[in-house]
Amino acid sequence: MMNSISLVCLLMWTGVSSFMFDNLTQYVNSHEEEFIETLRKWVSIESDSSDISKRSDLHRMMEVTAEKLRLIGGAVEMVDIGMQTISNGSTIELPKVVTAQFGSDATKHTVCIYGHVDVQPAKKEDGWATDPYQLTDINGNLYGRGASDNKAPVLAWIHTVEVYKALNIELPVNVKFIIEGMEETGSDGLEAMIVAQKDTFFSDVDYIIISDCGWLSRRPALTYGTRGNCYFLAEVSGPKKDLHSGVYGGTVIEPMIDLIGIMDKLISPSGKILIPGIREAVAPLSDEEWKIYQDIEFDVERYKEDIGISELMYNNKVDLLAHRWRHPTLSIHGIEGAFSAPGTKTVIPAKVTAKFSIRQVPNMDPAVVEKQVTDYLNSVFAKRKSPNKLNVTMVIGAKPWLADVNNPLYEAGKAAAKRVFNVDPDMIREGGTIPIARSFQDVTGKSIIMLPIGGFDDGLHSQNEKISRYNYIEGTKLFIAYLHEVSQIKKN
Repeated sequence: MMNSISLVCLLMWTGVSSFMFDNLTQYVNSHEEEFIETLRKWVSIESDSSDISKRSDLHRMMEVTAEKLRLIGGAVEMVDIGMQTISNGSTIELPKVVTAQFGSDATKHTVCIYGHVDVQPAKKEDGWATDPYQLTDINGNLYGRGASDNKAPVLAWIHTVEVYKALNIELPVNVKFIIEGMEETGSDGLEAMIVAQKDTFFSDVDYIIISDCGWLSRRPALTYGTRGNCYFLAEVSGPKKDLHSGVYGGTVIEPMIDLIGIMDKLISPSGKILIPGIREAVAPLSDEEWKIYQDIEFDVERYKEDIGISELMYNNKVDLLAHRWRHPTLSIHGIEGAFSAPGTKTVIPAKVTAKFSIRQVPNMDPAVVEKQVTDYLNSVFAKRKSPNKLNVTMVIGAKPWLADVNNPLYEAGKAAAKRVFNVDPDMIREGGTIPIARSFQDVTGKSIIMLPIGGFDDGLHSQNEKISRYNYIEGTKLFIAYLHEVSQIKKN
């Protein structure tokens, strides 16, 4: 068997630039521990974008990312995206966005890889079995905060370029990276940067690839849609201060009771959204989409078991997936101002604020939904004839994203998955929201694919987040194969 040094010499001598998949994947296999060690170093950096006390760690994470890209020969820039205003009114520097470029051959396609290296908060006392910032290998699973979301996928893409370069094999496409550090808190400053660089950094980009998602089962998947999100605050205020329920109970109309009363009118026990116009706006289910859902590998019983419940709203696969991905849902998340600490407190809160959201799907428009929700809640509240005041505000209005599954990008994804895993991938959508996909689409007009390598059981945002060695290493091979398949797409 030819070792990697001999192969490098041969390729340098012959100038071969054709696709040599076996040689590339052999290199990945022989450097598995090295790749995992790099992930271990990245996970050890507490790049929590929600905690300003860890902002120095986040800046360091961006520097480490930039340096890794420089080491493999990238033309790297660290783009200043300005300042963040925090709750006390002061400002703090946003982490710079890292961009990199490999190749500028006008005869080739150019792909842009998006990823992020910030993470959700994590503490061992939250219920982690291991230190969340010390990558721990247990039975082939690599546990650590950010391991799957999104440090391993970002590294897998970097390793992809690294492997081509290490073997002196010419990249089949030009590759650009855009890596941010504020995704988990809303990508502050990123969209403005995309707009500013639309005609520069993005001018020669043909396709944008996002790997910030996961598979639905043990079968690999290609993601072609995400739901958007409209997040609302409904505030009911009454007395000028909190009141003692023994002294004032029975004499005042309580804001909390008003609030719970109107929240009860948002959704039925069976999950039907009661706000007029919401369900009517949903795009109809096509025969093609129904067929896609039929073909997906998904175990309803295991899904129930993983959640820890005995009954779901829907018992068949197609209905369940459709309501998870392509129908709007309404969730009530909490009530601010209510007493929620342990023990008892006989208080009548003077002001309470409910937090709820509606996941957006095609063909819903957040601006229209905002008016529908506001008008409906005001009408429901008016019927209570309460002296209290209601104020409804929408604080997030993220649109859904949907791609054409017949786009050549997806055909390339199917071919790459077949080459690496020897199965056809599931075509899936995400129930959650990845706003940057819609931003890329609206601002740049480029075709986008979501190409996940995360496992269905990785526990994103939860305790004991992990990525398996298998998904990390085989995912790197998937990306290697994908670049080749994209290079085969005919240029316009």
